[in-house]
Amino acid sequence: MRVDRKTAATAAAVLASAVLAGGCGSQGVKVSESSPYHRGAVLFRDHCSGCHTLSIVGAQGSATSIANRVKTNGPNFNIRKENVEQALYAIRNGGFSGAIMPENIVVGSDAQAIAAFLAKYSGSKSQKVPSVNITLSGK
Repeated sequence: MRVDRKTAATAAAVLASAVLAGGCGSQGVKVSESSPYHRGAVLFRDHCSGCHTLSIVGAQGSATSIANRVKTNGPNFNIRKENVEQALYAIRNGGFSGAIMPENIVVGSDAQAIAAFLAKYSGSKSQKVPSVNITLSGK
């Protein structure tokens, strides 16, 4: 069987394009493998990144504007800070509104690992709003 040069060149170009495209946008997990949060980062990437955004794992699942928002876009954890209890509640109950996120998407130690990871890394790009003391009059 003989393959002509044009077909071979086309196949090579398609393969090279696929390899290059596969690398685009896949930032991967930036949490050290020796970190106690690495397992949670990998689990978050594997189970949550389709709907949520969090840069440290290369997740880009949240909407960037109201014009391109879809039903499955979840909160952007770059700006939304969560603690362990909030994350576990959302995991167990399908988020806070119960609209789209499946209940118990992960359970047990996997849920604990994701919750600890989110508590550590979520909210890193949130705006810091200065506090203002307000004094009420005693009338």
